[in-house]
Amino acid sequence: MTAKGWIDGDETAGDMLSRLLTEQLPFLLLPPLHRLPLRVGNVVELVGPSASAKTQILMQAAISCILPKEWKDVHYGGLGRLVMFIDLDCRFDVLRFSQMLKHRIMEANGLSNEVQWDEKVGDLKKSRSKRKPSISCDEELFALCMRRFLYVRCYDSFEFLATLKTLHCRLQQESEAHGIRFYFLMIDSIGAFHWVDRACRPLPVRFNNRKSLSLRCLSETVVQEIRNLLLVHPMVVIASKAIITVDKNSANEVKWKFGKWFAPDTSYSDNIKSNTEHFKYHEYMPSVWQTFVTHRIVVQPTGEHCEDQELSVYLSQWLLPPLKFVDKFAVGDAGVIIVS
Repeated sequence: MTAKGWIDGDETAGDMLSRLLTEQLPFLLLPPLHRLPLRVGNVVELVGPSASAKTQILMQAAISCILPKEWKDVHYGGLGRLVMFIDLDCRFDVLRFSQMLKHRIMEANGLSNEVQWDEKVGDLKKSRSKRKPSISCDEELFALCMRRFLYVRCYDSFEFLATLKTLHCRLQQESEAHGIRFYFLMIDSIGAFHWVDRACRPLPVRFNNRKSLSLRCLSETVVQEIRNLLLVHPMVVIASKAIITVDKNSANEVKWKFGKWFAPDTSYSDNIKSNTEHFKYHEYMPSVWQTFVTHRIVVQPTGEHCEDQELSVYLSQWLLPPLKFVDKFAVGDAGVIIVS
């Protein structure tokens, strides 16, 4: 909402209280993000090594956000919100995302075992079901949900900063078009450009005493732009981050080799050691980002597989705030599932 719109607005006290109560209510996402309730203003960091299902978790969280709670007397259990997905890893699979969304829609309608979605024509094929009205509703709901999913791909830090600086206008337009003010900002691989930016020399100051674009300056600007967005748009930020794990037997050797490249936070390292023995890694993101994060969950592959299915098994644990729960989960066609 702009300043002029806020001054000239005719919102009643009842409407204001209803809006604030709706935006401030805590909510739960699907596993493995289900252990703690989240609310507007939270910044969740999902950390793990490569191939630890981080993007799959973001996809499932995005689907839960864009799906409505109810649609034409069918319960979907979603939040009915907009999702801005910023892809810094440039490996987002939109086909996989659409398949997961279709599976959730069919599952809610009880059609997962009765119908098959035709990828060529984009509709549902009927096999044994005779529920034609539900099929048309599924197609309409799928289109509605996809319109709520906003996707941007960035190839370097400058494009990322430009996206953040222009995001306010786009969110304002989408808010007016959809009538929704509660957003989810998802960033896939927040540290994707860290090592490239670190290897590049800072640009010299040339015009109007402009700050040099150092790694620290870039991180501070990114955090500040997200803070500015949180002041205007009620959002939950969920960012994934790839990490380099450290083998327990060779931890000292790795620290010695990369001592000049890594600057781990001592208190954060102690927090990791005190809460889990499964994960050891060096923190490389600047402190301005570390202090900005309010929640942190770590995931990693186990090398195991489910007994009845050929699905890889992963571990997840909350580090901030620290929880004793360690969940096992796998990723299938329906998304993330907890493994007992």
